[in-house]
Amino acid sequence: MTTAEIDGDRVDAHDVFDTAHRIDPYSRYRRLREAAVPTPVRLGDAEVTLMSRFSDCAAVLQSQAWGHGNVDRLSPFWDQQASLPGSFIRMDPPDHRRLRTLVNKAFSARMVADLAPMITSLVDTLVDRALAAGGLDVIRDLSAPLAQAMVGQRLLGVPASDAELLRSWELAIARGTDPDGLLSAEDIARRNDAGANVVAYLQDLVARRKADPQDDLLSRLVAVEESGEVLTAAEVLGICVLLLVAGMETSINLVGNGILALLAHPDQLALLRARPELAPSAVEEILRYDTPTQFTMRVALTDTTVGERRFRRGDGAIVLMGSAGRDTDVFDGGERLDITRYAEPGRSPRHLGFSLGLHYCLGAPLARLEATTAIRTLVERAPALSLATDELSYQPSLIHRGLSSLPVDLSPAAA
Repeated sequence: MTTAEIDGDRVDAHDVFDTAHRIDPYSRYRRLREAAVPTPVRLGDAEVTLMSRFSDCAAVLQSQAWGHGNVDRLSPFWDQQASLPGSFIRMDPPDHRRLRTLVNKAFSARMVADLAPMITSLVDTLVDRALAAGGLDVIRDLSAPLAQAMVGQRLLGVPASDAELLRSWELAIARGTDPDGLLSAEDIARRNDAGANVVAYLQDLVARRKADPQDDLLSRLVAVEESGEVLTAAEVLGICVLLLVAGMETSINLVGNGILALLAHPDQLALLRARPELAPSAVEEILRYDTPTQFTMRVALTDTTVGERRFRRGDGAIVLMGSAGRDTDVFDGGERLDITRYAEPGRSPRHLGFSLGLHYCLGAPLARLEATTAIRTLVERAPALSLATDELSYQPSLIHRGLSSLPVDLSPAAA
């Protein structure tokens, strides 16, 4: 296996992404950055390059020389015949541009803003319930129900009774979005089965929306039109799968990672409690410090360079956004959580938590709104908030960094 030499040790993709490092992948990332060059590694049958520094990651994400290469079957990351449903997240221009324009028209800023009262009301209800119980699992009892209600029920019209079924498929697909070279045969089979199940489920939902439109995003996607262009049935399905997987996982994990980060930094937790207006800045800092999307993959669409390294058409790169967020050449005290980092009025957040360029996260405004509301409300209303476990476990997905559970105690400690 081709590996890279870092500080006298040899490292490969399976070492960097080993589940043994799930609690803290950031020390591995730091070693990669300290090597000061993109790191070639062997991934299955292909050699790809790990991009760990902010400058290299940003350069790849913003360059039109990099994309997904699926049309020309360039990608070394996935089995091109896999049945995992696709969407414009894996498309390159001009197809990506056409779909993005149509989806932006349906998924408008006003639509997201209109969800704010519902989000506030639901979060209050969930926190009321937790306070009465004296504790909660942040994932099971707060962030997952919130995302399921907003993305699954409000945007796509999924009945509440089907939420757990969709969640099981979503987690299998989320794991399956990792590079095939890092998946077991069982992971790939579960991904493909879940993909087939969710497509069949959504096909029925789309058919019902065509026959009887409702006040939800799915109905808007079915009906959207721009300059004579419309979404095909396959494109609507792909967008729905994207929302169910990337949209749900980002929202769920942003809240969970955020509460955990604050509990690990009591001074920052106390500061947010004293100054709740810092909640939006805190969410941006969490996106930098412990981003729910740890990496993405790109393929060189043409011969190109990143820094001094040359890449040929078809070469693959793993863009480590999780590493880029800790780059101390860019972020002063980058290994430290500082919820005031983005508090200056008018300052544009500088991080890669929602990517950059053509594939900047479509659902970023909704994820920000959900996380800001949930984190601010829980911190404000639960002054005795404390971690209720000594053992943390993470979901198996490597791209999507999120806890399986996060039990917290809300009852004041006994005297």
